[in-house]
Amino acid sequence: MADSVAAGLGDENETEKEDNEKEKRLFSGVKKTEKQAAASDVTETLGFYERKAKCKERKSNVSDLSLVRFISAELTRGYFLEHNEAKYTERRERVYTCLRIPKELEKLMIFGFFLCLDVFLYVFTLLPLRVLLALIRLLTLPCCGLSGSRILQPAQVCDVLKGFIMVLCYFMMHYVDYSMMYHLIRGQSVIKLYIIYNMLEVADRLFSSFGQDILDALYWTATEPKERKRAHIGVIPHFFMAVLYVFLHAILIMVQATTLNVAFNSHNKSLLTIMMSNNFVEIKGSVFKKFEKNNLFQMSNSDIKERFTNYTLLLIVCLRNMEQFSWNPDHLWVLFPDVCMVIASEIAVDVVKHAFITKFNDITADVYSEYRASLAFDLVSSRQKNAYTDYSDSVSRRMGFIPLPLALLLFRVVTSSVKIQGSLSIVCVMLFYLGMITLKVLNSILLLGKSCMYVKEAKMEEKLFQNPPSAAPSRVSSRANRTKHTREPPGEPAEESMSASVTSQPTQRDECPAPQLPTSESDLFLTTPDESEDKSLIQDDAELKHRAPKKDLLEIDRFTICGNRID
Repeated sequence: MADSVAAGLGDENETEKEDNEKEKRLFSGVKKTEKQAAASDVTETLGFYERKAKCKERKSNVSDLSLVRFISAELTRGYFLEHNEAKYTERRERVYTCLRIPKELEKLMIFGFFLCLDVFLYVFTLLPLRVLLALIRLLTLPCCGLSGSRILQPAQVCDVLKGFIMVLCYFMMHYVDYSMMYHLIRGQSVIKLYIIYNMLEVADRLFSSFGQDILDALYWTATEPKERKRAHIGVIPHFFMAVLYVFLHAILIMVQATTLNVAFNSHNKSLLTIMMSNNFVEIKGSVFKKFEKNNLFQMSNSDIKERFTNYTLLLIVCLRNMEQFSWNPDHLWVLFPDVCMVIASEIAVDVVKHAFITKFNDITADVYSEYRASLAFDLVSSRQKNAYTDYSDSVSRRMGFIPLPLALLLFRVVTSSVKIQGSLSIVCVMLFYLGMITLKVLNSILLLGKSCMYVKEAKMEEKLFQNPPSAAPSRVSSRANRTKHTREPPGEPAEESMSASVTSQPTQRDECPAPQLPTSESDLFLTTPDESEDKSLIQDDAELKHRAPKKDLLEIDRFTICGNRID
């Protein structure tokens, strides 16, 4: 019995052990499945798959990267330009600006060309008549008696000086042999002539810059009031300096015309081609520089003057060639293609140059209408009662175009090419002179009407009745003048100044004392137009001492900022 009980207890213990082992196995199996499930979840979330899954994915990726699918993706790939709308709108406006440049530029060029033509015709038509009237007044003065303090008006004195300069230089030009100069230049090599022509262009600009100062100094010295203290060397030295300048400048232009004539008459036209390529070199020297509106205005004026001078040189070349061929009209058609080629290259270079300058410097095409209005303002202001200069002199200062040397050379070439013999020739000359006067008057009337229209469009009528700019403008003096002009005298209405006509004669103004400038630092801010700007002006006082005053277009002439051009 005891053995059987012991055996039963042993069996029970074995069964319990087996049950415990089974439970442990089940529990371990559950844990393993849970761990595998967790591991599979982690690998799925991290993107790591089993080897079979990886192999399948690799095969699918390799099948997706086919050449056909790549080409189809390249052919059907799209994008949206409206995501960068501002950029593409700006690019489109630049294109439109470049397309507008030729039209706006040629409007300015045509207007400036007729301005130069008006000044040029003035030397041949009205200037001799004005000199004649001044001499008649001077001769009849003992009979009429002195009606005023001046024997001649300042404008008449300047006209007489211009007439004497032209007569003296014309007789001096007779000693210059054009034929000898032509053969001397023709014997040089092509490269040497190209260098000479470039040097002559630079010398012409330098002569124009200094020559207008010489003429202005002569006019002011001759008309300066005698009550003032003498601060000059005398009228006669200034007169001889002006005669020497006009003569040398005329010789320089004659050499330019002779070089151009040699280029036209060369057999292979190589010199003419090289001279035309010089215009395209000008694009390289100006396009890649930084330009502001004032700098571009100077370049536009220079291009107007250069174009008119080139047309006059072409006229001189045609006259000389027609004289050599006994005025055969068939030879004119031989010269016509070369003349058209030179003119076309000049226009193309100007258009390309201005188009890219405005593109690189973000300047709109409307700026050329401002330039045209500024030139028109000079014409209209020269007709006012308070005019302080002749219109021809204002054009010379604005564009650097001095008509006296060029007119002297053209008159010398015409008189040497055309022989006047008999009464019929004299009648033809008189009719031609009357035709030139008619052309001058019609041109002046049209220019004056267009100028008044441009000034009104630019809203510049108020500036017409302001006093002329001072010699050395500054911030303090300009503000003092502004406050001074805003105060009206008690007995004089303001409407009288607006009734001045553009065709009325200028009247002499009484000399007024110099404006009193502020003498202390506190007085510098008494002339400000607005009291709210005082604090900012005080803070910027140190900067203004080192800052150059910003000039208006009307205060800038051709050679004001040539040395300050920004590269």
